[in-house]
Amino acid sequence: MSKHLKISIGQYSDKGRKRINQDFHGVYIPNEPQLTSKGIAIALADGISSSDVSQVASQATVTGFLDDYFCTSEAWSVKKSGHQVLSATNSWLYSQSQQGRGRYHKDRGYVCTLSAMIIKSTTAHIFHLGDTRIYRLRDQTLEQLTNDHRRWVSKEKSYLSRAMGVLPRLEIDYDSFQVTIGDYFLFATDGIYEFVNSRFISKIIHEQHNCLENAAKIIAEEALKQGSDDNLTIQIICVDELPNKNIDDVRQQLTELPFPPILEARSTFDGYKIIRKIHSSHRSHVYLAVDLKTKAQVILKTPSVDCQQDTAYLERFLMEEWIARRINNNAHVLKPCLTTRQRHFLYVTMEFIEGQTLTQWMRDNPKPDLETVRGIIEQIAKGLQGFHRMEMLHQDLRPDNIMIDVTGTVKIIDFGSTKVAGIMEITSPVEHANLLGTLQYTAPEYLLGNTGTQRSDLFSLAVISYQMLTGKLPYGVKVAQASNKVAQHKLKYVMLTPDDRQIPLWVDGVLKKALQPNPSQRYQAISEFTFDLRHPNKTFQNQTRPPLLERNPVVFWKGLSVVLSIIIILLLANMK
Repeated sequence: MSKHLKISIGQYSDKGRKRINQDFHGVYIPNEPQLTSKGIAIALADGISSSDVSQVASQATVTGFLDDYFCTSEAWSVKKSGHQVLSATNSWLYSQSQQGRGRYHKDRGYVCTLSAMIIKSTTAHIFHLGDTRIYRLRDQTLEQLTNDHRRWVSKEKSYLSRAMGVLPRLEIDYDSFQVTIGDYFLFATDGIYEFVNSRFISKIIHEQHNCLENAAKIIAEEALKQGSDDNLTIQIICVDELPNKNIDDVRQQLTELPFPPILEARSTFDGYKIIRKIHSSHRSHVYLAVDLKTKAQVILKTPSVDCQQDTAYLERFLMEEWIARRINNNAHVLKPCLTTRQRHFLYVTMEFIEGQTLTQWMRDNPKPDLETVRGIIEQIAKGLQGFHRMEMLHQDLRPDNIMIDVTGTVKIIDFGSTKVAGIMEITSPVEHANLLGTLQYTAPEYLLGNTGTQRSDLFSLAVISYQMLTGKLPYGVKVAQASNKVAQHKLKYVMLTPDDRQIPLWVDGVLKKALQPNPSQRYQAISEFTFDLRHPNKTFQNQTRPPLLERNPVVFWKGLSVVLSIIIILLLANMK
């Protein structure tokens, strides 16, 4: 009979003699098939005492690791998945510190240590930075598995040389090794291990092996008795059962998932019934399908076999579902369709939206009123803010990537070019050339080879706003040709042309600011743009339309020519 991975857990955490508890810990044991495909996750973080927000960093790091790891693709290795989610969390912590006191004093920012482990199949994978520790107790011998990242200035003074949130780029220790039934793993903060010796720990775990919660509490209380002046957190994990080694190697199957074949209508595939093909290209195939278990309609996307050797494309393909899972609670972003079934092929599933793209909507509504445009733009903005809160940039916002469903809800549907902060696979030079979508909607800084910011997504949103109001693009095709600063400096914004909708002049000022070629001259945040789009800004209320020569030189010179012709005719008539 096949066995599954099974562990026993004992945990204890207390503020000790400190005012608050800046530690955070957690364990996540998923149900099948994720128990087999992803394993079990354990994490412990310790906030630094000099920061009054480090407890937030600890909680964000642990919960982010436990949540996001299980959102990564089953086709990724544990090492890759762990690095991806921790890099993203580290980038978020660092950005939060840069907005507060941590910008000038690193020891007051969103900083914490981390020791985490994934036990998958018969292998343990460790991720570690800082001075929390992981020990293994085997045959009554306690062995430290992690190295402290602490630099000592003197016998009394030291500081962390590595921690979450200190630097924009993460440097983390990784190790993996085989586990055996009966192994104990001990996670502890310095408030524990500096005050309790290994002999006492081994003795208590041996005596309390049937109740590891008691063992954890006893060890923490002993540390307090021995004078510990720090927070007290300890986790004890015992490996009770491991998968049989003679069963199918599920890990190998999941890390080398085969490409699906071309699917036909009415065929069944991995628990889905294919209804019809929606889109097909040399890179991917998109189908409308029905989940045979839930009866829900879903969008099923498969990579083309032509892309088997395109590592960059496959990285982005697998990232799409992970990104969707991270922004799952945003009503204006396409949702993933999670399944508990084991996958046998490489594909992603997303929610089916009954509606039309914004491109088609604009064809059907060539002259929408200003209030309708505002409503759509505000919904797109809320979707973008969901990306930005997770330290992501969409980077390919355009009407074809936006859907409007039958209820009028607007959703961003494509994440193929999304950049996740701290994840080098997305920002590598190999992939950079493929990140850009339709150039007319692309922020000019990308064409200079610069890294994008939230203001880059704002530029794309403003282009869509302008197009909805005018039916044209603010710079026509010229922005796509402006690949250097000189050319971008020559770009001229074309004012909104008055029509029967009578768009207020100050709206043009809002769009002009959001569409500046220089990102530093745009709005700092999307929320500022959407607010000004609805509320008259005094800066733009007093502006007047520029002279006709500036707005439309062709009309000006034609008009002037007509006037001069009339004058000449009158002069000739008077000479007779």
